[in-house]
Amino acid sequence: MKEILARAFGQLLRDDASPPCVDGFPYLNRCPSGLYFDDIQKYCTFKAEAKCGPLAATPAATTESPIDLAKKCNLAECELPYCYCNKDGTLVPKGLDPEEIPQIVLLTFDGAVNLNNYEHYRKVFNGKRKNPNGCDIKGTFFVSHEYSNYQQVQTLASEGHEIAVETISLQMGLQDKGYEEWVGEMIGMRSILKHFSNVSANEINGMRAPFLKPGRNTQYKVIEDFGFIYDSSISVPPNPVPVWPYTLDYKIPHECKSGTCPTKSFPGIWEVPLNAHFVESYEGGHCPYMDQCVLHNHDAEEVFAWLQEDFERYYYQNKAPYMMPFHTNWFQIKELEKGLHKFIDWAQTLPDVWFVTITQALTWITDPKTTKQLGGYEPWRCEGRTTQTPKPCSNSNKCALAFREPTSNISDTRYMETCFDCPAVYPWLGDSHGTGIPGRDNYIDQSEGGSGPGAGSGSAGGRDQGDGDGERK
Repeated sequence: MKEILARAFGQLLRDDASPPCVDGFPYLNRCPSGLYFDDIQKYCTFKAEAKCGPLAATPAATTESPIDLAKKCNLAECELPYCYCNKDGTLVPKGLDPEEIPQIVLLTFDGAVNLNNYEHYRKVFNGKRKNPNGCDIKGTFFVSHEYSNYQQVQTLASEGHEIAVETISLQMGLQDKGYEEWVGEMIGMRSILKHFSNVSANEINGMRAPFLKPGRNTQYKVIEDFGFIYDSSISVPPNPVPVWPYTLDYKIPHECKSGTCPTKSFPGIWEVPLNAHFVESYEGGHCPYMDQCVLHNHDAEEVFAWLQEDFERYYYQNKAPYMMPFHTNWFQIKELEKGLHKFIDWAQTLPDVWFVTITQALTWITDPKTTKQLGGYEPWRCEGRTTQTPKPCSNSNKCALAFREPTSNISDTRYMETCFDCPAVYPWLGDSHGTGIPGRDNYIDQSEGGSGPGAGSGSAGGRDQGDGDGERK
């Protein structure tokens, strides 16, 4: 399965407002009445909290050679299971009738997993909510390092939820950094997850860039060189018809809202985009993350109605996967949390709605089946299936660890929980195992064509040296 995947709108801005910019590129953004667009954080908020530029007046100079640029979709040369594209990204795989396919829902969660959110996540995945085949609903967690509880991460992984990476440090400006920085952040995070949560590197298939700012071609070269299957960092501007996941064999089929999307071809690498969430009235605004839409003054019924209308744009059109990306923020507001639970319970009354992981969704897309064929569909079954991640310990080690960022002379303490021995220092960039030896990590690309960083063009799955110590128990 993994081998196949691995190859494989209305009113304008107010007259007194200027269009917001991303990397110097202006685009229209609609905010609800009384709210203002934050040029730094890229979402609507209250006037006292909104921050305006200054931003660069011109985009950064490009050094791409025109001969390297990705071409437009060529349907004659792009076929599933290894390639998928179409003119605008809205077509159903293999031309299936939307009424005959499942509506996939992707619950994704960004950031650290810890006491601030873990019990809220457990309420979503309560063991009572089932897919039509009787299996528990599942989600995908894009984990960042700082403040994560790795015993809790291991619990989620052992229960069949998907664990993906969202960097070690969540640093701002990573989109402008080089290959080594991206390798350190992403492959280092994968090494941390294996070493402290026992999540096999072979089960970590995807990544998401911090703040949905893809790293241009550099990030996708890391994906290619180190054996990831997909990225989920590219946000799609508000579109009447949502966009399906696609491979990066060809040019992306929509506007690049961030301005930092890849421009070259990366054959067989999947992009699972974040379609903008909105309702026709524009109440709540537009947002890639659910918690960035302004629903704070709504009660639970209104939140439910908003989510229902947003979802139905998918369900009654092309049934593109309905991704619901969350930060912890959503679960800190009771009305939002209650509205989400109402929505999930309602969606489960529909006979063709499935809550699956991103990897499960991509497995279906590479070889799509009709709803009638899903009863015994092996990739979505749970009977007899086990993950490579064992159940965690009952009593984790609570580690108080010295921590000093490389750019600071001030040391403080970071706390971490894991079923394994506490490291010498807090794990960080260059020292994912927390040995206390700066620059210990030596990531070696083992893909076809070479053994040095960035060498080779295959996606045969380079693994970092720190992961070579075998599975932990």
